[in-house]
Amino acid sequence: MASPSPHDRSKKKTSDPSDDDEVEDPVERMISRTGCAELHEALQDCMAEHQDWRACQSHVGAFKKCMSAHYKARQEHLSQVRRTANNMPT
Repeated sequence: MASPSPHDRSKKKTSDPSDDDEVEDPVERMISRTGCAELHEALQDCMAEHQDWRACQSHVGAFKKCMSAHYKARQEHLSQVRRTANNMPT
């Protein structure tokens, strides 16, 4: 018997904040901080519709590009913070 998927793409989120049945996923929370949540949701919707990642390559590429840009910007920010910290008098 196959085990259930850890990412049930058939579920739709409710906008009702009083819905306590749905606990926020830490991965979803992390993705929302990147600014790529809308692209991730579109990818999930595509996967739910087609059940085949190959049919969703445009969504995969857009999400990957967004996450790469976020990661690059974060690395640049951290480098700048380190340079600033190293130049501060002690």
